[in-house]
Amino acid sequence: MKIAVIGGAGVRTVIFINGLLKRCHKLHIDEVALYDINREKLQIIEKLCTHVVRRGESDLKVYAAEDAKEAVMGADYVVTTLRVGGDHSRTVDEEIALRCGVIGQETTGVGGFSMAARTIPVLLEYCELIKKYAPEAWIFNFTNPSGLVTQTLKNAGYDRVIGICDAPSSTKFRMAKYLNVPEEELYVEFFGLNHLSWIRSVKLSGKEMLGELLEDNAFLEGVEEFQRFEPGVLRLTGLLPNEYLYYYYHREKALENIKKAGSARGRNIEEINRKMFEELRGMDADSDPEEMLQTFLYYMQQRENSYMAVETGGKGRPMKERGQLPVPEGIGYAGVMLDCIEGMQSEKGRYLVLSVENRGALPQLADRDVVEMTCLVSKEGIQPVKVENPPEDCMLLIHSIKHYERLAAEAIVEQSREKAVRALMLHPLINSYSLAEKLLTEYGEAYGGLFGAN
Repeated sequence: MKIAVIGGAGVRTVIFINGLLKRCHKLHIDEVALYDINREKLQIIEKLCTHVVRRGESDLKVYAAEDAKEAVMGADYVVTTLRVGGDHSRTVDEEIALRCGVIGQETTGVGGFSMAARTIPVLLEYCELIKKYAPEAWIFNFTNPSGLVTQTLKNAGYDRVIGICDAPSSTKFRMAKYLNVPEEELYVEFFGLNHLSWIRSVKLSGKEMLGELLEDNAFLEGVEEFQRFEPGVLRLTGLLPNEYLYYYYHREKALENIKKAGSARGRNIEEINRKMFEELRGMDADSDPEEMLQTFLYYMQQRENSYMAVETGGKGRPMKERGQLPVPEGIGYAGVMLDCIEGMQSEKGRYLVLSVENRGALPQLADRDVVEMTCLVSKEGIQPVKVENPPEDCMLLIHSIKHYERLAAEAIVEQSREKAVRALMLHPLINSYSLAEKLLTEYGEAYGGLFGAN
């Protein structure tokens, strides 16, 4: 079976390939085609992936395709992981938002809207190509903002699309680690939307633990995703949060911390990636591929260690020297995708958090609305776990963001400024007509026109 990666020059591709090595035979995957419009970066990533495969003594075939058609032709699974406009576009998105006094994080609020507006038209073209040359392929969308992008692709009639985010799986991993229990024995149930979800149940051996975990200060401080929040807000809601709720529950703190830092995380990531590829370009993959890999891993460590440090005012994680850095495997978006494929091939199935059509799982939302839910994935299909009587406070926020997503999807596809203004003025992190107009004008000037006529 074949996987095609559209956006294969992304830095996480190397980690994706490493995570696949131990599972490719079990999942019947023997070929991975990488495609990206940035050919120079793709060549570097291909060399790193080739070394990782040889290092793992695997017979997995990984190669850079000459064009998108070659990449998707006959694929069983397609990964879409794009950043239209490159790393600098994220910096632009975040800094325009800050100048206007709002949070511009790349998935949440206006930063996510700008990224989606650039990305969705390109993704729709790739989906047409997939429909023509790999009509039975499942598309795993990692492109941010994952929920909004997946919703738009579903609206356009591409039904075999699954939105993937690694935030819930990483949270569960760290919860299990703190509790010192095998991850597969811990049941953690999420509901909501992408980057706007809550944990409503935590069970070990059938015993519900959520209540006692909410009262356990050591647990809340010991799990990275929860230590960012004031315990009071978690006990007030009676739920454990997706880490991106920090931008809603502690909005003024996040904005103030970013202002104090002088810039959002995007500029840091842009600089880290620039230094990484500058150094990798000067290295010889044939004579010392391990040195090249260790250099890559060192810069990736810098990226990961800065995650949400700016917004929360934290210092980031400690750095390790290059030389013996391991290649991550098993967690992250690659792990979620591979778990999903494994579930789809099994009779018993497994529980995973995915962005899929609601189909009655969350009351008051339409069946076609894309939600982020714990799902049972098996040969029988993907079935989101139904939520009875979700808290009204959560549903009000879910309704607000889902209405924003519906309008944003229509605005982007129709190139309607009027709907874009409506979408942004309704978003809780903007919530202003005048701000929405100002933001759209500034993004339009930065990108040479974000939308056509109304």
